[in-house]
Amino acid sequence: MLKEFQLLLDQGVHEVILIAQDLGDYGKERKEEKGLERLLQNMLSIEKDFWIRLLYLYPDEISEEIIALMEKDPRICRYLDMPIQHINDQILKAMRRKTSREQIIETIERLRKRVPGIVIRTSLMVGFPRETEEQFEELYQFVRDFALDNVGIFKYSREEESFSAQLPNHVSEEVKQARFEKLAALQVKKVKQRNKAYIGKRLSVIVEGYHTDSPYLMRGRFYGQCPEIDGQVIINDGRKVTEFGVLYEVQITDIADYDLIGKVIGPLSKKAAPPQNKLSKLSFLNG
Repeated sequence: MLKEFQLLLDQGVHEVILIAQDLGDYGKERKEEKGLERLLQNMLSIEKDFWIRLLYLYPDEISEEIIALMEKDPRICRYLDMPIQHINDQILKAMRRKTSREQIIETIERLRKRVPGIVIRTSLMVGFPRETEEQFEELYQFVRDFALDNVGIFKYSREEESFSAQLPNHVSEEVKQARFEKLAALQVKKVKQRNKAYIGKRLSVIVEGYHTDSPYLMRGRFYGQCPEIDGQVIINDGRKVTEFGVLYEVQITDIADYDLIGKVIGPLSKKAAPPQNKLSKLSFLNG
């Protein structure tokens, strides 16, 4: 993995995404303790500019060592995709999750205290078998009170081969849809509130190219925006952009739902990465 990472950097890659169904399992098939932490330490020992993005880490796998590395070195993006699925303890147990409501909330609060500016993405499911109205309301209040940065919301879908398909008291499609719409409306409201807080701030943005809707606009991302998943930074004043695939300082002037809008202040990178090499994913299964 480390050799592949070094090769990507030598080719001009700026952002590398470590992605697995369970990133915390890295090294476990070799009976290696703290495999992910050791890998990250080795990657950060390379004296180059880059971004490392972590997808997906469950709450119980976000160790003290990982938090300390994020605190110390901004080359690990202050961004985590942390699958939660639900917040009610009974539903979490029925889903065979390893964490509880208390552990999830403690992890979120610890991350926000230790890593200022961290962006947390998660996925939530409504309509899991036996989910009561009270349990859904608990989930709704959680999203309202903790305002996670990005949330993917899904309706439970019955798959006959899954263990959950055999559970009693499945939720009707009408109820699932109503819960989905209610939670999604709340999340849109929270996203707009959060994005407004960026107005006036200056962010390091990798400018990737022209916007698909207009040749007069450019598009980019700051550390809190994962490609193909989250919003983007729409640049309406890119006169100081001389090349794509490098970092620029961008002042945020407005928002457009999930996207930020801004103008380029000036360059932060001295050398451009080849456009086809600006992003790569290192994927692995079970380490």
